[in-house]
Amino acid sequence: MMERDGAGRLAAVIGRHPRQSVGAMMAIAAVLAIFTNALFMQHGPHPAPLFAARPAVKQEAPAVAALQQQTPVALPQPAPVQQRTAQIEPRHNDPIAELIAPSKRVLAVQRTLAAFGYGQIKPTGEYDANTRLAIEKFERDHRLPVTGQISDRLMRELAAMTGRPLD
Repeated sequence: MMERDGAGRLAAVIGRHPRQSVGAMMAIAAVLAIFTNALFMQHGPHPAPLFAARPAVKQEAPAVAALQQQTPVALPQPAPVQQRTAQIEPRHNDPIAELIAPSKRVLAVQRTLAAFGYGQIKPTGEYDANTRLAIEKFERDHRLPVTGQISDRLMRELAAMTGRPLD
């Protein structure tokens, strides 16, 4: 009789609140589908498992650690590997292409100025009007002589601002 009483109560709740009951059933079905997929339908290990086995840290006995601290063991040094002294440089057979190629220096300046909000510059490696305007704005903000040109002083100031060389 208790089972019928529980089923009767459930039917009464569903009858009084049909929308909420359907929503609750759909939520339960979605959770069950997700768990079933995650636990039984995935092949191989998960890329980021929740309960991953962590490697055990090997702890040495206190007597061994004390012995190692008192008498350091000198290990044999490996023979030095001979370094290759001659680096093979690719041949540049097209001097015109080198002249019209984007400048690495201009590209570095454009990236830095764009990263720090000195205009909407697209880092193309080509010195254009937007680059000149951004350089002028940077020079005004840092109380430098306003030239709009890429100079060694500008490079030093940008490197100091970023904390790394721009090359």
